[in-house]
Amino acid sequence: MPSLFRRKSADLADPASEPLTPAEEETAGESTRPRGYTPAKGRETPKRPAAGRRPPGSTKPLSKDEAKALRRERRAEAAAEFRREGGPRDRGPERLLARNVVDSRRTVGTWFFGGALVVLIGSNQAMPPVIRLASNLLWGALAIGVVIDSVLISRKIKKLVRARFPQSTQRMGSLYLYAIMRAITFRKLRTPEPRVAIGDQV
Repeated sequence: MPSLFRRKSADLADPASEPLTPAEEETAGESTRPRGYTPAKGRETPKRPAAGRRPPGSTKPLSKDEAKALRRERRAEAAAEFRREGGPRDRGPERLLARNVVDSRRTVGTWFFGGALVVLIGSNQAMPPVIRLASNLLWGALAIGVVIDSVLISRKIKKLVRARFPQSTQRMGSLYLYAIMRAITFRKLRTPEPRVAIGDQV
């Protein structure tokens, strides 16, 4: 009859009583540590993960000249972006189409302001009557030319918008005015800058 007080054999020993490796001891210890646990002295403090940490940078304040140069650089970048992309009023495919229609042709409006300056000078009472008469005729010709050119541009924009954007909610009157104001602006001063050359098909 087997004895009740006989020691168990080694092959029947409880696995939980087997010695753990150092790595297993450390893992088991970390799982049971409280939240505010601090490693004892003599052991290396675990490092925090680098992900999500703010990279070290210079906190030295900028000098007056450096701040001025930075503001100048930012203004130049904003101006270049506005020159290239335009503002909120220039957004939308219909506005792009209207710009391309104007930019693809020569317009009488580009000579309007230059002609107005000539008319202003020629209409001076100190000028001879012939020059004053020529100035008045020039002013009338410019006005008629701008009106005719604006009508032609508006008709072409209306035709293209209806053909390409039949579901457009853009107000045509606002689109016409937008195109006419661009047509009387010098080509080099137009914003956004022209994307098509004169004579290109739109």
